Amino acid sequence: MADNVSRYRSILKSLKHLYFEEPKGNLARHLTTMAAMISGIIGSRSCQLPAIASKTADSRKVDSRIRRFARWIQNDNVDYETYFLPYVQALLACLSHRLLTIVVDGSTVGRNCISLVAGVVYHQRALPICWITRRGRKGHLPETMHLELVNQLAQLIPEGTPVVFLGDGEFDGAQLIKTIKSYHWLFVLRTSKNRRLIEHGESFSLNQLDVGNAPQFRLPDIHLAEDHELLLDAVIWWEKQYPEPIYLLTNIELAYEAIYWYEQRFKIETLFSDKKSRGFNLQRSHLAEPRRINKLLIATSLAYIFIIYFGILSLQTGFHKIIHRTDRCDLSLTQLGFRLLDYLLNMNKAIPVVRQLNLFSDY
Repeated sequence: MADNVSRYRSILKSLKHLYFEEPKGNLARHLTTMAAMISGIIGSRSCQLPAIASKTADSRKVDSRIRRFARWIQNDNVDYETYFLPYVQALLACLSHRLLTIVVDGSTVGRNCISLVAGVVYHQRALPICWITRRGRKGHLPETMHLELVNQLAQLIPEGTPVVFLGDGEFDGAQLIKTIKSYHWLFVLRTSKNRRLIEHGESFSLNQLDVGNAPQFRLPDIHLAEDHELLLDAVIWWEKQYPEPIYLLTNIELAYEAIYWYEQRFKIETLFSDKKSRGFNLQRSHLAEPRRINKLLIATSLAYIFIIYFGILSLQTGFHKIIHRTDRCDLSLTQLGFRLLDYLLNMNKAIPVVRQLNLFSDY
């Protein structure tokens, strides 16, 4: 119980310090419940309410804690704008001095639900910043959902901050590309080999092109067959280890630079695995209602950001040499974060309160 108390107190104080105003009334009460949930998620490495409740600092019985968390997830007054937005704004403000690399992808969560997630690439992983959840199974989502997420995302980006937007083959819709360009973002999006394009009035598909043995080939100033006004470039990328080429649509002039950025897209898979099998087991939450899953994602996303923060802290303070090896570091930021928290709790040391997120910009 002492470990749960220490972890919970640190998280609650951090949430209050990072909030843009002093929480009062229902806001303070809901933040207290959210802090208990985040602490339980980290302590149990689970998203099931009974497991979360078992690792919560609370004198009430476990069943009472479960009902408390269930009420929080069901509460219509608990929303992204109030309980996550202030923290992601603080995070993005710390990262806005550099080009922001935004990756989007879908992932199954709960029972028969899928979340479309946007994350900002940070070292070898992506940090979640916004999402939309709908009923459905893994597969291509409608372009209207893509547009909704991109417009939500645009409201978060600090003014004047350069952005490169990355997505796989389902994010190559004409309207989505138009919307991305309207925000003056760079983009690299995968597309299909039979995508119809137009050059000098002639229609063709990318797999009709013979690029020989060239590992990369750029086709500038082309149009999409379904939208003749949309001007962009295509890049064909074929490394030896791939059985067939990867086809990209982009507004980045240099082919090798477009390929470099597209390779960053795969870092969102690390986010999903960290929040699922290697971290909080989000896929086993047993929730089946998108509205409730969205609230659970608030808690899991903040838990993830806290863990990454402590991973950075271990490297900056030299604790990684105590909790890992002295000659090199083979652990991810996520693993380092978990290990540092375990070390502090095992050694009965105080867990630092996160008063600002500047470590993200300093590392």
